[in-house]
Amino acid sequence: MATYQFKREQLVYAPLEVVWDFISSPANLKEITPDHMGFDITTPDLPSKMYPGMIISYKVSPILGIKMNWVTEIKNVEEHAFFVDEERVGPYAMWHHQHHIERQGDHTLMHDIITYAPPFGWLGRIANWLFIRKNLQQIFDYRKTALEKRYPPV
Repeated sequence: MATYQFKREQLVYAPLEVVWDFISSPANLKEITPDHMGFDITTPDLPSKMYPGMIISYKVSPILGIKMNWVTEIKNVEEHAFFVDEERVGPYAMWHHQHHIERQGDHTLMHDIITYAPPFGWLGRIANWLFIRKNLQQIFDYRKTALEKRYPPV
């Protein structure tokens, strides 16, 4: 199984506590996910804040508009510092996403590290080269724009 890593940093023009309140609320995921992903949270009675062990289920259309289930577990949370989610069911053979934030003066630096393995062996390696990595870049480009709209540069 081939594994890959995708990293992205973004300066958010808001205090760390404000950014944490936003990113630690699962309901806000849809706001920072592109519409073409067909992202819908399907977990009933979703809590307002994540916690270790929390399971979140979604419908997502990562490829060709085909809807699929994606279930992640929040593995670790350190308030105002980081959280980690891992896929339990979904489009990847393995997905581990670290979300780190740190204070940068009056702003917040977000740093994401995604370690993933596409499904289907060598076909997954080709898919990663053809579109998976590009799709991740587009998703994080969208997130950057969405967060800049929400917290405009000063």
